[in-house]
Amino acid sequence: MVGPARPQFVLFGSSIVQLGYSNAGWGAILSDVYARKADIVLRGYYGWNSRRALQVLNQVFPKDAAAQPSLIIVYFGGNDSMGPHSSGLGPHVPLDEYVENMRTIGEHLKSLSDTTRIIFLSCPPVNEEKVRQTSSEFFSELVRTNELCQMYSEACLELCKEIGVLAVDLFTAIRRRPDWLNTCFTDGVHLAAEGSKVVVEEILKVLKEAEWKPSLHWKSMPTEFAEDSPYDLVAADGKTTLNPSEWTFHRAIQWD
Repeated sequence: MVGPARPQFVLFGSSIVQLGYSNAGWGAILSDVYARKADIVLRGYYGWNSRRALQVLNQVFPKDAAAQPSLIIVYFGGNDSMGPHSSGLGPHVPLDEYVENMRTIGEHLKSLSDTTRIIFLSCPPVNEEKVRQTSSEFFSELVRTNELCQMYSEACLELCKEIGVLAVDLFTAIRRRPDWLNTCFTDGVHLAAEGSKVVVEEILKVLKEAEWKPSLHWKSMPTEFAEDSPYDLVAADGKTTLNPSEWTFHRAIQWD
C-alpha cells in the first residue's frame, strides 16, 4: 500500500466495468476527475451475471476489512438480461432472481459501514443490429434485445427505490444521446467513448445531488498536498508562484 490513504471508489460489475479503462472509458475519466482526491479501483469481470457476483461478494467486499470503500458503483444486468439458451447454459438469469440477487448485493454493501455509499447502474440499451453483425462464430446464438434490457433496467431502478440505493438510469440516459445507436457502442454492447461520457455525466450528477456528508462530488473533496509552494511555477510578476493543484484546463470536457 502507498500513502497517504485516500477515499476509495470501487467499480464492481461485468465487462462494462472491466473495460472501464478501454476506449477512453468511464473508469479512466473518473480517475482523471478524481486525481489527488480518491482512488478508483476496478473489480470488473467480463461476461459475469449477478449469480457469479454473489459467489465472490464476500471476497471482494469482506465485512472485516480494515478499511471500507467510500463509494461502490455496481453494474450487473446486461448479461443477466440475455435470452435463455436451450441448453440451460449461459449468462441468462430470470428477472425475479436477478432482482433478488441485486437486493442481496445492495444489502451486503450497505452493511459494510455507515459511510460506504452505493450507486447502482441500470442495464443500458444495445444496438441490436450491430450485435448481430459482430457476433463471433465461436458463440452460439446471442439474444440481446432492447425489450429485455429495458425490463431489467426498470426492475433495477425499482429495487433501488425499495432498498434506498441511488441509481443511474443508463437505459434512458444513453438513448437521449443524438445518434446513440451509432456513437455509444464499439460492438453494439460495450461502450465507446461517447457512451462512457454519458456514464460519467450521470454518475457526477448523482454525486452532486446526493445529500451525503461528506460529499463525494469531486469539487467538494480535498485535493492531496494542495498547499502553496515556492517550488511551483513562477507567476508573471516574477515574485509569486502559481499553485497548479486544482488546474483542469487539460480536460477536453470540463466536468460539472
